[in-house]
Amino acid sequence: MTSAGDQAAGDHGDLDAVFAQTVRRTGASIGALYLLTPDERLLSLDVLCGAPPEFAAPWARVPTAAPAPVAVAVRENRLVWVGSQEEMVRAYPRTAVVLPYPLALVAAPVVGVRPWGTLLLMWPATRPPYMTGREQGHIMSSCRRLARLLEDAVAHGNAPSGEGRPRVVSLGRRPESPAMAAADFVERLPGGSCALNLEGQFSYLSSGACELLGCEAGRLLGTLPWQSLRWLDDPVYEDRYRAAVLSREPVSFTACRPPDRWLDFHLYPDASGISVRIVPSGVEPMPSPAPARSHRTGAPADAGRLYQLTHLAAGLTEVVGVQDVIALVADQVMPAFGAQGLVLSTADAGRLRITGHRGYDPDVIERLDGLPLDTDFTPAGHVLDSGIPAFFADPEEMRRSYPQAPRASGKQAWAFLPLIISGRPVGCCVLSYDRPHPFPAEERAVLTSLVGLIAQALDRARLYDAKHDLAHGLQQALLPRALPRVTGLRVAARYLPATRGMDIGGDFYDLIRLGDTAAAAVIGDVQGHNVAAAALMGQVRTGVYAHATLGTPPDQVLARTNRLLTDLAPELFSSCLYAHFDFARRSVCLASAGHPPPLLRLPDRTTRPAVVPPGPLLGIDPDADFPLTEIPLTDGLMLAFYTDGLVETPGVDLDESIAHLAQHLAQADERDLDLLIDDLLRKSGTAGQRTDDVAVLVLQDVSHDST
Repeated sequence: MTSAGDQAAGDHGDLDAVFAQTVRRTGASIGALYLLTPDERLLSLDVLCGAPPEFAAPWARVPTAAPAPVAVAVRENRLVWVGSQEEMVRAYPRTAVVLPYPLALVAAPVVGVRPWGTLLLMWPATRPPYMTGREQGHIMSSCRRLARLLEDAVAHGNAPSGEGRPRVVSLGRRPESPAMAAADFVERLPGGSCALNLEGQFSYLSSGACELLGCEAGRLLGTLPWQSLRWLDDPVYEDRYRAAVLSREPVSFTACRPPDRWLDFHLYPDASGISVRIVPSGVEPMPSPAPARSHRTGAPADAGRLYQLTHLAAGLTEVVGVQDVIALVADQVMPAFGAQGLVLSTADAGRLRITGHRGYDPDVIERLDGLPLDTDFTPAGHVLDSGIPAFFADPEEMRRSYPQAPRASGKQAWAFLPLIISGRPVGCCVLSYDRPHPFPAEERAVLTSLVGLIAQALDRARLYDAKHDLAHGLQQALLPRALPRVTGLRVAARYLPATRGMDIGGDFYDLIRLGDTAAAAVIGDVQGHNVAAAALMGQVRTGVYAHATLGTPPDQVLARTNRLLTDLAPELFSSCLYAHFDFARRSVCLASAGHPPPLLRLPDRTTRPAVVPPGPLLGIDPDADFPLTEIPLTDGLMLAFYTDGLVETPGVDLDESIAHLAQHLAQADERDLDLLIDDLLRKSGTAGQRTDDVAVLVLQDVSHDST
């Protein structure tokens, strides 16, 4: 989607008008429209009002899986309201890092025939810390209008792409007036007065302000204070301006005009800009006044860059795997520094192995992957060996040292950044550009600081992936690869790992043939989500299998496995449900060790939890007893075994969740048990994000059909 220009305005006029109307009607001070990228993995900022685009840089592209209001709104298809900064810190700490101001916001999903994105509205903290049902209705109605306009744009071949800088929409506020009466009034006031627009540029200065600032109005109008007045070039002062714009509340700070003149700045914001009063400070001069000249070799990082660093640092603390690190770096670092390409590589056995990339053709990556560390084909190996970053502003600069590199990738500028931890090389991060790109000292300093964070996250992620592969491989080896065929039974099973944490757990299931007229089914859940839980799960499953094949009754199978578990790992516990199917006697005998009850579905679709009195968890009491329950095996009877990951939801009663699962099972189509399990997982909300692993085992008697 074009980010600016007349064509863009024409293509998106209706959309922008409805967006601006929504912001005005709700009284929001800032509005933003995020659109889903085609792969629906990211939300990209498309339209903005009430703040300059630079403010939105840290959150211009938000992963849909991120713990942020705009992502939660579209991911869960619900309106998200945050009424205060305290609530923001508590519920969305990563968002609070880049919005550390008193404000309120709402994020609403823009949904039509499909999800399109999220509408974000922000207010000063002076508004009531709640949202009425009427307000919510107006916002959701506007979201539906936006969705229809987006669908019309697609139908006419103007599909939004979510690329480029966001469009900045005006709300049609009152024009700035240089009326003589107002100017005379300002000139009569003591001290100085000036005005800043929402982009931070001087739009008016009184003569008193020019005198106090020590600069003529002609040199300041249209400029940013921290760029035209070097003594204001400090992130602290820019942050105060950001606080005024985002919170819409008055802000004050004190600064020293060299050599020793201290000034108080009072900022008064509203929807059209900021009025600033400048008066000589009443505080005593500080012991060490600001020097007349700055002796810094480079300008400090501006507040926007610092917020990007802080935001990235907060995000890197939450990612776990290598691919998560790569995705976060690509989504946040590349847009922040205007890069079009990214390559992350690691040193492995004397070669550079590419672990992730963005913005490169696969054939280019194939040529670059596996190059020796001492190659002259790319600077990556030398940068990794020396630990010193290398910056190349154009192909000619690169060609002087590495003649083949520009031809290899087709890029026009590069930043090679070594990933070093405690003197040990972890890998190399390469940012590349499609056009020549100068790297000023400030940007080099920020990038150098940035890669330290990336290196630590990447090192943790590699360790996590290694542990995950080990544990996941162990778990998969211990679960049955395929269930045996048992005459008279239709069977389907499913295991889903947790989507958070180590992605492993102790859930297990099994089906055991016991001759021609009997079979046993078992399901259980070992405490924990680690290698120990996966290993113990295998031991419990083996113990159950060994005792079951000896013809041991269900209560004794659990009792003997319980003693085994108590001896092997007294600090770990396991739930378990064991069922013995006797096709000759047409009965099912069950015993439970603290496991959720199975669901019974009769041929008439009547479905209820089976009444199975549970014994204690395995591994607690070596002398525990496990009561037996016998039910008739009627033609067409269906039994659904499951682990607690399918029914446990924070804040919801467990019995209520089991009752809902029974309702879903009663309505499910039994023609294909695998599809039936898919339906149960989808309706229970565990088909997507899961904090626990899930095992499901469904069995249906078809003895009558087989005869």
